[in-house]
Amino acid sequence: MSDLITTTDIDLREEILKLKKEMNAVLLAHYYQESEIQDIADFVGDSLELARKAKFTDADVIIFAGVHFMAETAKILNPNKLVLIPDLEASCSLAEGCPADEFKKFREALPEHVAITYINCTAEVKALSDIICTSSNAEKIINQIPSDKPILFSPDRNLGKFLIKKTGREMLLWEGSCIVHETFSERKILELKVRHPEAKLIAHPECEEPVLLHADFIGSTSQLLKFVQEDSSKSFIVATETGIIHQMKKACPDKIFIPAPPQDESCSCNECPYMKLNTLEKVYLCMKNKFPEIILDEQLRIKALRPIEKMLEMS
Repeated sequence: MSDLITTTDIDLREEILKLKKEMNAVLLAHYYQESEIQDIADFVGDSLELARKAKFTDADVIIFAGVHFMAETAKILNPNKLVLIPDLEASCSLAEGCPADEFKKFREALPEHVAITYINCTAEVKALSDIICTSSNAEKIINQIPSDKPILFSPDRNLGKFLIKKTGREMLLWEGSCIVHETFSERKILELKVRHPEAKLIAHPECEEPVLLHADFIGSTSQLLKFVQEDSSKSFIVATETGIIHQMKKACPDKIFIPAPPQDESCSCNECPYMKLNTLEKVYLCMKNKFPEIILDEQLRIKALRPIEKMLEMS
């Protein structure tokens, strides 16, 4: 790919805005992206919000600043649009921890179960599922499943355990987890709560159960953002990927947001290494070069589309 255009000292922000107009493109960004990408995006949201935006966009080109499964979802919903991702290596530990061949065996061994699968999975796993869900809508979807119908929930065991408590439904769980949300230290969070007794702990349900037990509020990224805007507290300990704090500060500049610490303070483990692979330079290059592009086999796309549409109907 030596013929690809590279950047030098150009104004990346200005060039991206110019390319968006020329290409009739929309830039979608997840809350966990770098702040400079969030600030130039047409829409910033969680997985459910981004899926909806991808489904109804009238743009010809979708640039997805997130991770691979999110860009795949956009392509599943928009087969005739050009879908670009700044870095193909932007994967997800949950998706990687649920290989399609193993998930297929898991499903086939329990054919009477409804397979509700978290959106953090590959297109191949989506195609083997009955209904896709996000952390925003999972409880609502589970509550619509007949009580006599057994459920398989994959691939996040922590979200699954949380939902079992919330819904009272027994579910068979896939043993997967998020490398960011499983890294938060209960001990260090409690130390923070002692130092900041006025701060409320808010947590994503992908966190380990000991952390969730101490939380004042548990919700998806969009629900966490909404909570800090509506709650009267002036300070919050935030147990999710640190990218969301940028939007929290923009929405509530008078409030204090403290990132929950990981167990190993020598690393930036409360940041998603996959999400942070995307940079403003890579956003520009993928638009300029129309590469990397998300390409899916049409039969696979159609199979993966059904459980996503089921999710959108039930949400």
